[in-house]
Amino acid sequence: MATDNEFLLEDEDDEKTIEFIKNYLPQDLKEKFTDDDLYYIFDLIVEYYTNSGCLDAQPDEEGYINIDQDEIVNYIIKESAEDGMGPYEPDDVFFVVQGEMEYGNQLGGIE
Repeated sequence: MATDNEFLLEDEDDEKTIEFIKNYLPQDLKEKFTDDDLYYIFDLIVEYYTNSGCLDAQPDEEGYINIDQDEIVNYIIKESAEDGMGPYEPDDVFFVVQGEMEYGNQLGGIE
């Protein structure tokens, strides 16, 4: 079971991720997504990673795992419609997915 400190660290990392995504988005999209929208979409991205098995895939020769961003976008569009969220435009969600991946890539480069 996670401790309070672990939950606080996860929340802090989520906040950093959302701030990065907000800065990554083109100016016209910054006004389309509220913080709640971004947290919701981020949660769906994490859910996709967890449920799709893509993180269990074997890395290529360079150590990368191929993750289809279009599949993630489709998953978000489908799940958000079922949850009564949005509606979100696939092209707009694609930028959020790219921002989340870019944040992860930068973290990977730091460690």
